[in-house]
Amino acid sequence: MTTYKVIGQPATRADGPQKVSGEAKYTADIELPGMLFGKSLRSPYPHARILRVDASKAKALPGVHAVLTGADLKGYVQGRQVRDMPLLAQGIVRFAGEKVAVVAAEDEDIAQQALDLIEVEYEELTPLLDPVQAMEPSAPLLHPDMLSYQGYLRPAEQPSNVFFQRSYGIGDPGTAMAEADHVFEATYTTSRTHQGFLEPRASVVWAKPNDRVQVWATNKAPHGLKLALSAAIGLTPDDIVVNPTFVGGDFGAKAPPMDEPLCYFLSLQTGRPVKMVMDYMEEFMAGNPRHESVMRVKTGVKYDGTIIAHLQEFIFNTGAYAGMMPLGFLAGVDRIAGNLRIPHARFDVNHVYTNNIPGGYMRGPGEVQGTFALESHMDEIARKLEMDPLEFRRKNILRDGDRTPMDELFLDVRALETLEAAVAASDYDKPKPPNVGRGIAMCSRPGGPGETHVIITLEPGGSVLLQTPIFEQGTGTYTMLGQVAGEVLGISLDHIHVEPMDTDGVPFDSGVAGSRTTRMAIPAVYDAAQEALAGLLGLTAELTGWPLDQLISEGGQVQRQDTKESTPWADILSRAPDKVISGRGHSKQEGQPEYTGFCAQVAEVHVDPETGQITVLGLVSAHDVGTIFSPVGHQGQINGAVIMGLGYTLMEDLKVEEGRVTTLSFGDVKLPNIGDIPPLKTVLVTSEGGTGPYKAKAIGEAPIMSVAPAIASAVRDATGIRPHHLPLTAEVMHRELRERGA
Repeated sequence: MTTYKVIGQPATRADGPQKVSGEAKYTADIELPGMLFGKSLRSPYPHARILRVDASKAKALPGVHAVLTGADLKGYVQGRQVRDMPLLAQGIVRFAGEKVAVVAAEDEDIAQQALDLIEVEYEELTPLLDPVQAMEPSAPLLHPDMLSYQGYLRPAEQPSNVFFQRSYGIGDPGTAMAEADHVFEATYTTSRTHQGFLEPRASVVWAKPNDRVQVWATNKAPHGLKLALSAAIGLTPDDIVVNPTFVGGDFGAKAPPMDEPLCYFLSLQTGRPVKMVMDYMEEFMAGNPRHESVMRVKTGVKYDGTIIAHLQEFIFNTGAYAGMMPLGFLAGVDRIAGNLRIPHARFDVNHVYTNNIPGGYMRGPGEVQGTFALESHMDEIARKLEMDPLEFRRKNILRDGDRTPMDELFLDVRALETLEAAVAASDYDKPKPPNVGRGIAMCSRPGGPGETHVIITLEPGGSVLLQTPIFEQGTGTYTMLGQVAGEVLGISLDHIHVEPMDTDGVPFDSGVAGSRTTRMAIPAVYDAAQEALAGLLGLTAELTGWPLDQLISEGGQVQRQDTKESTPWADILSRAPDKVISGRGHSKQEGQPEYTGFCAQVAEVHVDPETGQITVLGLVSAHDVGTIFSPVGHQGQINGAVIMGLGYTLMEDLKVEEGRVTTLSFGDVKLPNIGDIPPLKTVLVTSEGGTGPYKAKAIGEAPIMSVAPAIASAVRDATGIRPHHLPLTAEVMHRELRERGA
């Protein structure tokens, strides 16, 4: 691997000083003159008809400046892609937590008092909660007017609770399945989980009279927010400016509009800026969690264990609305199974409306659920064939020249090397004490597509201003951008200042998501830095008479390579104060890249035979990587994803009872804490393959995807019981052990 002077070297986080000093501004920190506080009244019922809303007492409360109900916002809908979510319920509520009215008051306490004074009369309706039942032709339609909705990728020919269907795959799995010597079938299910970010969602909107709408929001895709907000409130995108703020964690959730449209209408009515901040009860009740899923798998193999056919059906419980998803469906499904060689495969995806909390995106959307089912099934097939699961994987692993089950061809396939690295770093083949098991699972994850811009300006004092439309959401993006600029310009990271732009700064930016930031941003930074460097060297040659082809930049100095003479940047720039040296970069990455990154994980667990308590004794993650820009940040992505995977596997469950979320605090949701984290070991399998000028590979999502099947297979190894549902809690395991004992 190439060694660089700035890239790959230890670095202070670019956003670190602002965050630890309290200087960093989050949306809830925004204070504007005369600002009001907004708050929503939410439905207590998962399905009901609204018979009457009386807000007269709330409007009369001193300190209340505006009250809006569904009647005031009739016809206004929102959604990131599919526009099916009314801003306020229009005569019917479709999930417990749906917004029915909204108020703006002098402070939060008065706003809450006003909500308590609003009288709503409901007629309860029978909720439709099970997605499998909702798919039946006889099921009542939750959206009978769906043909009028905008944004479906494939508009339905007639109303249906199944609003999205799509198939991916390769070959002819139906014919191949008939030729199999063994056919194995199973069903796997997963529950909802919340993204668990520390900063709840917040919105500030100022609809200034005769001026543009100013927006601040906990949103990682500001240009996407501008487009969705403009469609929701009936303005053009040019009428709206989304201003930079720090985003306090995201993990996929903070891209769709949430309260911004309501803030706009409250601000429009009052003439004052309005802030809305969701508390965590609202987050858990009405956010956009990871989808609950039902997955049916069927695999055909030959006597020797060669997989020849695979079918996998996904049923995603989308809940009441599809508007929280950027494409109107979970795009990640088309990235699973990339570590396997299966000549005939089909993956059928169904998204279903129900009277549940609407689902959104969370790290590895659709991939985490699908990989749990697929990889658990692979392990179980091996055991039923009386093969070692490791040997079964070696036989069926993807190799150079193989097309994936999604019919894609990647270069420099490192799946086997990654698998062997994980095994070598673990105790996979060593004897095990009683009640201890080991499991292995794999996945692959290429970087996603996206578009961004960068502007780099050399400042008179010798420092660099790097302007980006990306809002930092905690992954160290600004540090990485600065490292690339520093590498090209020959200057340390200490001299580079990263400044986010509002949405007027560039025509469009995709925002941070889908493990795409490195892939889309690095080429833009590289090109901008190269252009700025060319301007600097050209100016130096002009002012000094030195030959341009002998000039380089190193350590803040322009050097002549032939004579070794040098002069500081600052001196050159000060001699031409009216000349601006800058560069612009634009990157638009489409489709899948030529390279993907593989991940193999080995988990070791102990299962208490009396209580069912599962203790993860250790977890090894091996990753196929390209150039690593920030070693600490890269490892942080791996550790964070693994810990998130542990929570998803063993404890996290956004429980819904009779259509109502009942886990309404972090105490109930049970995210992993320091006491739950086992020893973690990372192995990096390096290669020269990768995308962009520095050959990078994605790392943001792969480490979470195979954690659950690795642990589940370790539990199977320890107990003989195959887990088919997540989360795999001690209570679930205790019941399974008792039933087996009985």
